[in-house]
This record gives sequence, C-alpha cells and structure tokens, in this order.
Amino acid sequence: MSAATAGFAGLPGAVAVSHLRVYDWPAADGVAGGTPHVHLTCSEAYVVTGGRGAVETLTTSGYEVTPLAPGTVAWFTPGTIHRLVNEDELRITVLMQNSGLPEAGDAVLTLPPEHLTDPETYAAATVIPVDASQEEQARFARARRDLALDGYRALRDADGPEPLAAFHRAAARLVRPRLAEWRERWRRGAEAAAAATGDQLDRLERGDASHLADAAVRAEQPSALGRFGMCGRLDVYKGND
Repeated sequence: MSAATAGFAGLPGAVAVSHLRVYDWPAADGVAGGTPHVHLTCSEAYVVTGGRGAVETLTTSGYEVTPLAPGTVAWFTPGTIHRLVNEDELRITVLMQNSGLPEAGDAVLTLPPEHLTDPETYAAATVIPVDASQEEQARFARARRDLALDGYRALRDADGPEPLAAFHRAAARLVRPRLAEWRERWRRGAEAAAAATGDQLDRLERGDASHLADAAVRAEQPSALGRFGMCGRLDVYKGND
C-alpha cells in the first residue's frame, strides 16, 4: 500500500457514523429526548431517517429549535449546546467530525456548575457502569440526562452571556488533561486522511497514478447495538474508534 493510502483506513475523511434511536423518556418539562451537551472540537451532522422531532440549540447567538423530519440534514459546529427532542420515534444517522475524538470524551454535558469542578466529580455524575444490567444502565443514563437538563435550562434562561461563557471555561478545564491523547487520535485520523489527499494530489501533478492500484473496498456491520449514548440508543461501528 502506498504512503498516500496508508495514513488512514477509516471512513472517508475520518468521519464517524452511528445509528441513533432518540430516547423517548419524558423529562420534567414534559419533553421527551436526549441529554444536552456540547462538543469542543467536533462538528456534528444529523441525517434523519425516520420519525419526527427537533434539535434545540444554544449558542452565543441565542436559543433555536430546528425541526427534524425524514430527509432533513442538519449540522452544527463545536460550541453548540444541543438537545434532541423525540416527538414520534425519531431515528437519525449521526455523522461526527474527527472519528475517535467523540468516543474519547469530546463532549461535555450541561451539568450544574458544582458537577463541573474537576474530572473526577464530573465522571461520578456521568459514567454508566458497563457491567450493570440494561435496566440499571438505563437508570443511570436517564438520571444523568435529567441532571444535564437542570444545567441546560439554567443556561438557556440566563440573563446575559456570562453563565454560558462560564460553562465554556469549565468544559475546557475538564478536557484539558486529555488533549494530548486527542491530538494523537486526530493525527492518526483526520490529519492523516487530509495528508493522504495532499499526497495523492502531489502524485497526480507529477503524472503518477500509482496510488490508484491500491484501491480497496471495505464494509462492516455495527460492532455494538443499542449502546446507551447521550441522546439515545446507539448502534456504533468499530471504525469510529
């Protein structure tokens, strides 16, 4: 295999993909759906494949609600607090930038400030025990969703920009110990994928098409079904790691 194709073997452009069935658990405000959170380095896209719902978003520009129906493609950039709302069996194919980083913790839930003081305190409020029963995992997932909604509503209803800015600062502090690991994942993934394209362009400019002889076809089934995610039950793929 040439240097042009050896750098990255994941999905095109180092994108991660998963299938999501959004939680139908009603919250205290009567709305069913997922856990509000923010990504610090990854853009996210939704391709709606079934059902109906919405995504609530909160940025420095304000609060918005984007309806979701089959055929809708919606996406947002890092720093967008988002909450998925399930109105009728909402099903989504999720595309994430920087495959591997979301799985490595590039997301911070909108917990109340007292749970954002350090990684240990945050983990105690968010971790779902992998050895617990499905029923117990669902209980943990729902409890952290409800806790994050408390913080989310406070941010959404706040007067002035400082509460949101304070949340951003707290989120950055929480992930800082993991940045070296994230950088290495990015180098192996998105950076390597982009470098491979640059190498291919260089070769073509020289009249060298040898990388085309290394063409490959890959396919895989989900490596895990029904995992309890932040927004719902996830079918995930090994290539995302």
